[in-house]
Amino acid sequence: MTDRANLLDMGFEPARVEWALKATNNRGLQPALDHLEENAENPVPDLSSVSSTTSSAPPPYGGGDPMDEDEDLEALKAVYGDGGGGSNLGQAEAEAKSIRCSQCGKVFKNTALANYHAEKSGHDQFEESTEEIKPLTEEEKKEKLAELKTRMAEKRAKKATEEAKEAQANEQIRRRSAKDIGKLRDELKAKESLKEMERKKQEKLDEAKARARVKAQIEADRKERADKAAREKALREGVALPQEPAATPSAVAPPKPTVAGKDFPETRLQIRMANGGQPYVTTLSSDATLREVAEYLAGQTLSVDVETVDFAMHFPRKQFARSDFSKTLRELGLTPSAVLIAS
Repeated sequence: MTDRANLLDMGFEPARVEWALKATNNRGLQPALDHLEENAENPVPDLSSVSSTTSSAPPPYGGGDPMDEDEDLEALKAVYGDGGGGSNLGQAEAEAKSIRCSQCGKVFKNTALANYHAEKSGHDQFEESTEEIKPLTEEEKKEKLAELKTRMAEKRAKKATEEAKEAQANEQIRRRSAKDIGKLRDELKAKESLKEMERKKQEKLDEAKARARVKAQIEADRKERADKAAREKALREGVALPQEPAATPSAVAPPKPTVAGKDFPETRLQIRMANGGQPYVTTLSSDATLREVAEYLAGQTLSVDVETVDFAMHFPRKQFARSDFSKTLRELGLTPSAVLIAS
């Protein structure tokens, strides 16, 4: 075997082998080895510029004695063998061809597989092994491929089942949420309907009250017009009108049975205007004068003047003179109540 083949079998790069042989001018195996050792850290130059004169290799061992060089070559051949140096070196030093797990005994082809096994199993004790993992046969490859496909199919089926369960759970959550929202919507709608019913009921009550007020006002206006027409007719015909009862009997002080009519302390008066309108009702002291009645009436309406107003009674028919304005209600016989016509 040539020196080049021996160096390649030793594991040196082809470019470095070519550089070493050319730099040493092919003077033998030992000079090439020395060159490779000395220039292990140096980059490989362009071989066209390399010559034997630029070689950094030292001269042959023993001062260049051919006998010493032959002895060295024979020693190397004894170690590496003649024609099989690379393979004998591999036999001299056992090479690690696999990695074995000391805890379970499994053998792995490379470090990556061993690390994967360590992550999955938690094992942390490994050692190098000279056991060589044989390559799979075609039949074994087919079996492995079929097994891999089966595991992948099972994994896909399991994943599909989990996704289906998750989708079903999500659908149940969605339906439950929709049901709750629908229930809340129905409750809100029922409350709104109840409020609307109450509002309409209140509107009907308000309308009924308003109609009652309008009706009462119409009746009051009709009665007032009828009373006014009756008064005007009585005035035209000179007929005395019957005395009307008090508007609010509860407001009239009930007479005391033991007190005579002329001894009532208060007198209730209903004063009607000759030209119509709402009557004025008041309660004065029985000792109040008729002028005080005129002053009261003037304070209620601007159409009355104390100095010009006249008072009369229809029942019994009586016309009060100006001289009567200084007399008390008791003296005029107006107690305990009376109806006066002011003009």
